[in-house]
Amino acid sequence: MQNHQRLIALEGAHNVRDLGGYPAGNDRQTRWRSVLRGDALHALSEADIEALIAHGVTTVIDLRNPQELAREANPFLNDPRVHYENVSLFSALAPVELMAAETTDFDMGDRYCHALDNCQPAIARVLTTIAHAPDGIVLFHCTAGKDRTGIIAALMLAHAGVDEATIIEDYTLTGSIFAPLLTDFRARAIARGVPSDLADLILASAPQSMARALGYLAGHYGRVGSYLAQIGLGEAEITSLRQRLCD
Repeated sequence: MQNHQRLIALEGAHNVRDLGGYPAGNDRQTRWRSVLRGDALHALSEADIEALIAHGVTTVIDLRNPQELAREANPFLNDPRVHYENVSLFSALAPVELMAAETTDFDMGDRYCHALDNCQPAIARVLTTIAHAPDGIVLFHCTAGKDRTGIIAALMLAHAGVDEATIIEDYTLTGSIFAPLLTDFRARAIARGVPSDLADLILASAPQSMARALGYLAGHYGRVGSYLAQIGLGEAEITSLRQRLCD
């Protein structure tokens, strides 16, 4: 069995990790060094960039919005060795602060459920890009690598046959991996007017948040394959997407 490290050690990014090695039913497991999820890449050093290329990264999908891109450009934007795509995944959603103000028991899982309903064109574009990606590793990322990245990772893992508990475990890893940087993220949120308790909630990787999203997906759309078909993926793309991650 190949011995791979899930977290990719980099100087300028802290939450780039492999979706391989998870049980996927029938004695299968998700494939190592096929799909990576990650946080922002703007601070990557030259050594980091070369390390990712050496690992086999050939496709980078940036899930951030235009304002984030303008502040912190993606280093792979004009790299001829990589196919780069930008898909603003949550552009159809209201700011999280406004969404939280509409209810007394807001949870980030609510935002994920809204994304499954209202961000379908963007989700479809991301997953179609992965399905058609050339040989090599696909790396998709956002800023912290938790919310937008978490939705795509959850759909990929569920489609590959990974069980709910494992998908939730993968989601919550951000909480421990990214903990040293959360203080800075929290301070930035508060500086733009987010109440401290809401900032803590937004930045948490609470298991119940992903559990709520997965429950909503199953209850409203059925199997993941049904959701993928509903948002516009063809049969060949749905099959290719599964094969990208699962032996």
